[in-house]
Parts: sequence; structure tokens; C-alpha cells
Amino acid sequence: MNQESSTKNETFYYDNQIVKMFGIATIVWGVVGMLAGLLIAFQLYFPALSFELPYTTFGRVRPIHTNGIIFAFVGNGIFLGVYYSLQRLLKTRMYSDLLSRLHFWGWQLIIVLAALTLALGFTTGKEYAELEWPIDILITVVWVIFGWNMFFTILRRREQHLYVAIWFYIATFITVAMLHIVNSIEFPVHLLKSYSWYAGMQDAMVQWWYGHNAVAFFLTTPYLGLMYYFLPKAANRPVFSYRLSIIHFWALIFIYIWAGPHHLLYTATPDWAQSLGVVFSVMLIAPSWGGMINGLLTLRGAWDRVREQVELKFMVVAVTAYGMATFEGPMLSLKTVNAISHYTDWTIGHAHIGGLGWNGFLTFGILYWLIPRLYRTELYSKALANYHFWIGTIGIVLYAIPMYWAGFMQSAMWKEFTPEGQLKWQFMDTVTAMKPFYLLRALGGVLYLTGTILMVYNLWKTMAKGNFLAQEEASAPPLQQHFSNHGKEHWHRWIERRPVQFLLVSLIVVAIGGVIEFIPTFLIKSNIPTIATVKPYTPLELTGRDIYIREGCYTCHSQMIRPFRSETARYGEYSKAGEFVYDHPFQWGSKRTGPDLARVGGKYPDSWHFNHMLDPVSMAPNSIMPPYPWLFTNKMDLKYLVPKIKALKRMGVPYTDSDIENAEKILKKQADSIVNNLKKDKINITNDKEIIALIAYLQRLGTDIKKEKNLVTQSN
Repeated sequence: MNQESSTKNETFYYDNQIVKMFGIATIVWGVVGMLAGLLIAFQLYFPALSFELPYTTFGRVRPIHTNGIIFAFVGNGIFLGVYYSLQRLLKTRMYSDLLSRLHFWGWQLIIVLAALTLALGFTTGKEYAELEWPIDILITVVWVIFGWNMFFTILRRREQHLYVAIWFYIATFITVAMLHIVNSIEFPVHLLKSYSWYAGMQDAMVQWWYGHNAVAFFLTTPYLGLMYYFLPKAANRPVFSYRLSIIHFWALIFIYIWAGPHHLLYTATPDWAQSLGVVFSVMLIAPSWGGMINGLLTLRGAWDRVREQVELKFMVVAVTAYGMATFEGPMLSLKTVNAISHYTDWTIGHAHIGGLGWNGFLTFGILYWLIPRLYRTELYSKALANYHFWIGTIGIVLYAIPMYWAGFMQSAMWKEFTPEGQLKWQFMDTVTAMKPFYLLRALGGVLYLTGTILMVYNLWKTMAKGNFLAQEEASAPPLQQHFSNHGKEHWHRWIERRPVQFLLVSLIVVAIGGVIEFIPTFLIKSNIPTIATVKPYTPLELTGRDIYIREGCYTCHSQMIRPFRSETARYGEYSKAGEFVYDHPFQWGSKRTGPDLARVGGKYPDSWHFNHMLDPVSMAPNSIMPPYPWLFTNKMDLKYLVPKIKALKRMGVPYTDSDIENAEKILKKQADSIVNNLKKDKINITNDKEIIALIAYLQRLGTDIKKEKNLVTQSN
């Protein structure tokens, strides 16, 4: 090939239509997700906003909110930014328009199916991974479509060098695929019901390896890629330090994957796993702040632009919020700090600094910069955009500060003793004290949503006055597949030109931590000491447990008593790993809006639970828990009772053939016993109602460990 032909430019067209589609989806789902969040925020102050309907309780709407913000709003924001930047960084059109459209419509289908199934109570009961197995398979297929399209676009690029943003896109694709597949291994019972393959402590380890790294590799790494592209573009400045970006990338993806166990400090997980989580979490400060510094220093000499360009204001606050959240996260992983923060609303404030500040504001900044360019016009109103910025910023502050304050207060009240050595506060006292903070948090959410609605109007008017460019013409010389190497070359220059090798090395780097944490957890039996008195759930208790999961009770109640004096005094004996060996999935929870339930079995009579679910305030004045009237009219669905027990048996739960053959008979006998107990308290109900099963499950919790203590006492 001669020099003239090798340097002749080729004309091609960027696909802006797919960018527009993801942009509109980002805006729409952002408003929907925020509305769901606002509803549950106000429900904590006005429980009547559950409307006594099964579809609108906190337990069902909360996962709709989290999944909606993470996968609908942020997910579409990721794809918006990737499809725009990737084409321009690689100087080529996306590999396949068909794959782009399949990706878009497949992702929107997933979002709709997620919202419908979660509202109807079809959930796995695992935070941020609640979707049932057919949707998990669909997620895998759509994610592969996205990766296929992205990777083949990289392979047909006209630009030899892979820019730093693309490193983060590659790491995101391969790591999210690994996390999703490993955590979603389930045993299907029917189309909308499955049980996690893992149980108890092992399930907790896998879930928070996934949960923490969903934050790392869905909410962080792709947005860092977007930061590295859109912030320099908006500022018209080069990235501050290429060398720092290399250190930032490789250190971040290696260290992040180890940090999951810091969500399980003081729980029944092995101490060595907790210690690993702490060490690597603290180490995360360095690469995280390296990225923040690289972003902020990119603006050196461009602060006049920040004052003038509203999109840069959003981006500066976003990068600052990233720095705040990634400093606070490692601090919260320290055991002394975690002993205060865990299960409190401090964690909620921390999570929303990242969500509202980092993801939300960076998305807004990108939209304000990108939409006018796609529509070849000026932003409709810079004044409205500035109002949005200040209203949104105040909303974040009003949201976060009450949650920090409330978290400290909750923890202090939970742990406080009288001079006589008794717990000073009942749990309901802390709930009552929280109400003003919940109201302030909700008002902060109102402000944030108000700013977002201003943006929607502003961008809509911008689109209306502009002229959308669906196919943007560009030209570039073809990629030179054979290049000469003049002298010694840095290793990173070598790997940047080789996307396949880059992908494989990234996979190895992120897989190391998970492999080292999981192998001992799953293969060394001493990590899960068995307890002889721990038995599988009876058919009625299993049915009640499925109802408990369906209603999202784990979103407000934990089932994990930590070895603190205040917790053992309030709840009972601290939790052991062997108690949960038959729990598919585990139900340790991550937030105590209500009290821990690990030892609630036998604490109250059956009639107390009956009345509490019918009218919570009648049994716990000032309760913010909604009533569940449908549990008293719905009949237990026993159609899949035997298949459920068979599925659990195949996963190692020691049910006998007799248990399976006589499942309904055993269930009805236990249900009759509860009905008879209720009759003694002048409550009449038939033995086929869901409330009977839920009572059976609640009365079982913690009783196995009590039996063990009784056996030890008798033997002594």
C-alpha cells in the first residue's frame, strides 16, 4: 500500500439516532425513578401513602426505585454517553445499527418487565438483584448484544489508540457480565419463582460481592469513562495527566473487587473475609481520589468557563461528589465507624451523595452539553439550567445532612444504656425521633425532582427549536494495521492498541479478588460451623418466608444480630453462620427502619403478629409500617409447594421423601395449630390465609438457636 492511498480519508456517518433514543430514555426513566423514590421517602412519614394496596407499599416500591435509578436512569445514561463518545473516539460508526436498536429496545423491555414484576411481588429478595430468572437471562442477552456491538466497533476503528474512556467501557462490560452471571445462579421453580443457588453466609458473600461491585462497575467505572470524555470536551481542555489515568484505571479495577465484605462487618461471615474487605476498602481512597484529582485539575485555567457554562457546573459538583463518596466509603468500612453507621440512615445519605451528586449531576451535565449539539442549536434557557443547578444542589444538601444526623442519632439511641445497665430507649422511640429527618429528606427529594423537571422542560424546548442531525458526516484515514515500532515502547501503549488482550487482562485483574474470597468460603467447612438444632423450614414456614420476601420485608428489617452488648440486650444471642445454612436466599438486610427479627420467634403470641400486620399502630404506637390487609383475604398458593421443596432438596436442604409426599398435610396441621391459638384470643380465621403462613415463619425465626442453648443447658 502506497503512502497516498494509506492516508486518504474515508467518509462515514456517526449514528446520532441511537444517542437520541438513549437520551430520551434517560430523561423519562430518571423522572419515573425519582418519583418512586419520592413516594417511599414520604411513606416513611405518612404511612397512609401506601394506600393499603399490595403494589404501592414501601417494600415493593423501594426495589422499583433502586432498580429504576440504577439500571433505567443511570443505565440509559451510560449507553447515551458510550454510543456518542465511542464513535468519535474510534472515528467510526457503530458496528451494527441493528444491534444498537436491539440493545435499546431490549433494555427498555427489561425496565418495563422489572417494574411490573417487582410491583406484583415477584422478587428474588436480593438487593439490587431482585429480578427473577427469565429477566436475568434477558439482561444477559441484551448485555452481550451491547458488548458485541461495542467490541466489534473497537475492532473496526480508524483510530489506533484507545483513549482512557474506552478502558473504562471495556472493564465495565466484562466485569458487569461476570458479576451478573455469578450472582444470578438460581434454581427455577416456575416462570416467576426461583431460589438462589447459594445459601446463608455464602449467599451473603456472593450478594455483596455483586452489590458493592454493581456500585463500582455500573455506577462508577462507566461514569468515569464518561467523565474522561465529556468533561475535557466541555472545558475544551486536555486531561490533566495521562499517566495518572493509567494508575487510576488499573488500581481501581483491581482493588474495588475485593471490598464487598465491608458490607458484612460484625456479621456471621469469617473474620478473615471481613478484614480483606476493610483493607482493600481503605486502599480504594488512593485510586478514587486520583481520578477525582485528574478530573478537577483538567479544569485548570478554565474556571472562567465553569462560571459561564452550566454543564461544567454540574460536572464539577459531580466529580466533587464522587470524591466525597469515595472518601466516605472507605471510612465507613473501618470497623469502629461501621459499628456506628451500619443499619442506620447514615448509609442512605452516603449512597445518595453518590447517586444524586455523582451519577445524577454528571448525567445532567452531559445532557445539557449534548442535546444542543445533536439538535444544532443553543440551549433554550441558560437561566433555567442555572436554576436547576442551584435547586438540585440544595436538594442534595437537604437530603444528605438530615440522613447523616439521623444516622448518628439512631446509632446512639440504639446503644445507650441507663446507669442501671438497662437499654434506655425502645426501638420505637428511635423511629419516632427519626420522623422529622425523614420529612426533611423527602423535601430535599422534592427540590431535586423539581430541578429535574425544569431540565426536562428546558431540553424539550431546545429540541423543539432545533434541527436534529440523525446522520453526522465525518471523515478519517483508515487504520494502519501494520505499524513500525521506533525504539522502546511503554507497555501501556502496546496494550492500548490490542483490545482483545486489554479485555482479557482486565478480566483477570477483576477476577482475582473474587476467586480468592470465594474459594475458602465455599470449600473450607470450618467457615460455616454446623448447628445440630438448625432444621429446614416446614412447608408452612417456607410458604410464609416466600410471602415475607414477596412483600420486601427485608428492606426494613434485618435478621442479623451483631456481637454488641446493645444488640444482644435488645434482641438476644448474636447470630452464627450455621443458623442460615438453609436460607435461599439469605435475609440479613442492610437497613433497620424496623427492629431486627432474627430472634422474634416466640417473643410475641400469634395474635400479636396477626394484629400487627392488620393494624401496626394498634400494637406499636407511632409505627410507620403500613398495614397488609390482603394477607387476611389472600389464600396461600400451594400449587408450587412440592416443586419448591424439591428444588431446595436438590440444592442440599435435607428434606426427606416423606416431607415432600406429605407437604400439604404437614402444612395444614401446623396452620390448624396457629388458627387454634388465634381462637383463644377471639380471632377467627380459616387455615388457608397467607397471614397464617407469615405468622408461622416469624414464629420460627431464632428458635433453632434457642433449642441449641436448651440442649447445652440440659447436658450441663
